[in-house]
Amino acid sequence: MLEIIIISIIQGITEFIPVSSSSHLIIVSKLFNYSSSILLDVSVHIGSFIAVIIYFRKDLVDFFKEKKLFILFIIASLPVILIGYILISFDLTSDLRTLEIIGWTTILFGIFLYISDNSKQKKNFIKNFKITAALQIGIAQCLSLVPGVSRSGIVITACRFLKFSRIDSAKISFLLSIPTLFIISCYGFFEILRNENSILMDINFIAMIFSFCFSLIAIKYFLIFLKNFSLLFFVIYRIILGIFLLSIVYL
Repeated sequence: MLEIIIISIIQGITEFIPVSSSSHLIIVSKLFNYSSSILLDVSVHIGSFIAVIIYFRKDLVDFFKEKKLFILFIIASLPVILIGYILISFDLTSDLRTLEIIGWTTILFGIFLYISDNSKQKKNFIKNFKITAALQIGIAQCLSLVPGVSRSGIVITACRFLKFSRIDSAKISFLLSIPTLFIISCYGFFEILRNENSILMDINFIAMIFSFCFSLIAIKYFLIFLKNFSLLFFVIYRIILGIFLLSIVYL
């Protein structure tokens, strides 16, 4: 039970901040020999999915009314869904899940995050989120398929390079997580049904609840944090974590 709760909390906290939830789950699994399952993975992602839907419910209603903006977010989501499908279909992801790769990507993309966050110009989100921006952000998001890059981190980095404010960059990242989390949840359920294991056990329901609660907390306080501070804290954290992981690998 403790293992399930820890994994759920890690997923909830790290899914929406620029530190890579997948890398943290891999690190914890490797260092503490935790096991995982499709059912558990689906449960924690559903928790995060429900959290972002509830938190941004008003924004989503506006999106459905603003069809052009809605279509642009779908376009921005397509590249990572397509590339992700290819990687999974050909089983190309397992070789990327090493502490060495996570260590290097954590540091490298932490540096990119720092450089992008020094952008001074601030573009209006509604007026400047156009097809070119959607495609650039969508292509950048594909890099998050490599553990350690961070989906949230690379989207915020791309948005900051495109001169969007920190708050708007975070909101774009949150909203872009919805299609991705939805696809992950659907894929997970498909795998469960294919393996004739469609019953959500109580323990997985608990995992979903913990992931949901901590995802809500992470979204709320990350936005509050960005109103008052830069992303330097996360950059420093990534570099320290990356050095720690590389020391394990090389020393």
